[in-house]
Amino acid sequence: MLGYVICERPELKMKDWELYNGYYCGVCKSISDRYGQLPRIGLSYDAAFLALLLAGLDDAKDDIRREHCIAHHIQKKTVIQNSSTDYAADIMLMLAWFKAKDNVNDDGSAKAKAASVMFRSSFNKARSKHPAVADEMKELLDKLSALESDKCESLDQVSDCFGRILEILLAGGGEERSETETRILRRFGYHLGKWIYLVDAYDDIADDIASGSYNPLLYRYGWYDSKNETAEEFADRIEEECEQNMLILCSEMAKMLDLLDIKKNNGIIENIVYMGLLRSTDNVLGKSRPGEENKNGD
Repeated sequence: MLGYVICERPELKMKDWELYNGYYCGVCKSISDRYGQLPRIGLSYDAAFLALLLAGLDDAKDDIRREHCIAHHIQKKTVIQNSSTDYAADIMLMLAWFKAKDNVNDDGSAKAKAASVMFRSSFNKARSKHPAVADEMKELLDKLSALESDKCESLDQVSDCFGRILEILLAGGGEERSETETRILRRFGYHLGKWIYLVDAYDDIADDIASGSYNPLLYRYGWYDSKNETAEEFADRIEEECEQNMLILCSEMAKMLDLLDIKKNNGIIENIVYMGLLRSTDNVLGKSRPGEENKNGD
């Protein structure tokens, strides 16, 4: 995941903000305890959301502590750990290795190779805990890579791959769940994955045009003519339709969330799904809500 799944901080209560960061620190602590310090560099709040959502479906009490760490060695921070923070940590490290490996195949840079080496042992260890999830992820990521290499013109086809990856991640948390709850989680994950892929593609338009990298939007809407429009003008041309698709996906996620029996972390999860995703959508589209400034920075 790519850092787009965030909260709307101004609308989050202080106790929930503390809890939100506690889950983030819990995922970070899980990585450092089980994999060492270096792999923590790939951590994002996306992993915290994964942990929050899966833990929210379980009414077991969290392990909440106040601790120091390397990043916060003076003031203690709230750290929350449970099976969901461990799972989110494992998933983040597997995704980081797949991403690093893909970057090596794309450009073979020294930075990509170093990241691949750094995450390899962590990936192997995480994969041993979730072999079925890792194998399904690899199969879908290989399919996605092939579609991107072939310059696939179907936005639905490439975003479907990423949606199915998120399906697997949300349904593979290791807890005993009912068939209905698993199905709802899968649908939520599918729409989340498609939203992330579309938001990231729109966010990368200018960079991908400059580098010549594949971007499904450039093929879906016709490669822009540099003689007649800038990258920004191309983005403006397709903005309305992209925004509509992003909002539809957000709406579908909200519907799925309403069907889940969330037992804890309700305020944070609802804040992220109902407001945070819309904020990220607006940020990527270069907008802010009427009369508001974007105050969502950490």
